[in-house]
Amino acid sequence: HTVGSLSQKPERDVLLQDFEVVESIFFPNEGSNLTPAHHYGDFRFKTYAPVAFRYFRELFGIRPDDYMYSLCNESLIELSSSGASGSLFYLSSDDEFIIKTVQHKEAEFLQKLLPGYFMNLNQNRRTLLPKFYGLYCVQAAGKNIRIVVMNNLLPSPVQMHQKFDLKGSTYKRRASPKEKEKAVPTYKDLDFIQDMQEGILLEGDKYSAVCKTIQRDCLLLQSFKIMDYSLLVGIHNVDQACRAQASEEAEATRRPQVQKSLFSTAIEAIQAESGGVGSMDPEDQTGGIPARNAKGERLLVYMGIIDILQSYRFVKKLEHSWKALVHDGDTVSVHRPSFYADRFQKFMCSTVFRKMPSRFMPHQIMQSGRPDILPLMPSPCNTEDDTPGSSASSSQVNSGFTPTTHPPSSPEEASVGVGGNQATLRELEQSTPERWEVEQHTKPSV
Repeated sequence: HTVGSLSQKPERDVLLQDFEVVESIFFPNEGSNLTPAHHYGDFRFKTYAPVAFRYFRELFGIRPDDYMYSLCNESLIELSSSGASGSLFYLSSDDEFIIKTVQHKEAEFLQKLLPGYFMNLNQNRRTLLPKFYGLYCVQAAGKNIRIVVMNNLLPSPVQMHQKFDLKGSTYKRRASPKEKEKAVPTYKDLDFIQDMQEGILLEGDKYSAVCKTIQRDCLLLQSFKIMDYSLLVGIHNVDQACRAQASEEAEATRRPQVQKSLFSTAIEAIQAESGGVGSMDPEDQTGGIPARNAKGERLLVYMGIIDILQSYRFVKKLEHSWKALVHDGDTVSVHRPSFYADRFQKFMCSTVFRKMPSRFMPHQIMQSGRPDILPLMPSPCNTEDDTPGSSASSSQVNSGFTPTTHPPSSPEEASVGVGGNQATLRELEQSTPERWEVEQHTKPSV
């Protein structure tokens, strides 16, 4: 109802007062002139900053009818894991949106954040921050249930072989035994340091783009005194998936098809930062940032910054002061925003992401002609160069290397090769002189 009625209003520029508007409508059980009858109890539905969120949805390419269809056509899927704050998470049936319950303080903080969020998106659309599509409140039976609609970072059609929730902290930052029992656990900082000692290897331009984007986003979060956020990283191991599917038909061994644009701002951010400007078919979308691990296996990385609605309020200050008395104050998760931002970006750009050794670079691969070194971009598993295990040959695994781990020392240094706005992964491949074939995918209904 709220989205439909909003679409009837003429479009206009967003005004400062639009961020403070709250529209409320009552839904009686028997229906009214404005609302349909329903089999639930009477309830009131509030929409926060409707004009501002309409602008955000349009900016992110979300049409009103698609938005309503995704959220209202079928029942939402409840996700098993809840947030540390007790928030509940739901997934739209078409895999497009995450719906999260938030506390009153978080909803209030998001409202205050909206003007700065609006300004940031207008100045720079290349960001790893969440995409916020709407903020709502349902009042029923004396209770208030507040929900925020966001983008889905990790697409369900793509198998995630590893997941990490990373803060740059080491205090109690290890997945619990219960978490590790899950099919795909969400590991933490100490697990990453232990299991991925060489980090995630990116080409030089992508590495610089990742680090610059993180630096810029951290500066914005710091300006709003936000801390305790995380970088959620999902890793699809292409070669592992190929080996698992080696006995299937060639068509079944291709990488999972993914939807075009809603999973993450990360893909757009990194490719735009890498200077990609291309004209390939918009239906073609690889859906992940290409990378490698220490074994040389090809990876697709999905990532984004999450949990940004935590401000450094009095309670957090007390929490940090108490923990600092018992533990090393620099290692705990909760910290003052400036220190937290600095530690976060240093950890991401020196431990998590590292520059790929030259032997894995595309021009080295092409010049060598060696079948044991595969192109970085995934290709069909059944090509003669793509035999199971070929990408992680013994020569690669045993030769050893020391990845370059120097983050950009300044925005100017990190800006090498940067240009354009929301480019896609395909455009990045067109921006490199030594580009190679990118596997083509079709786009499911968005």
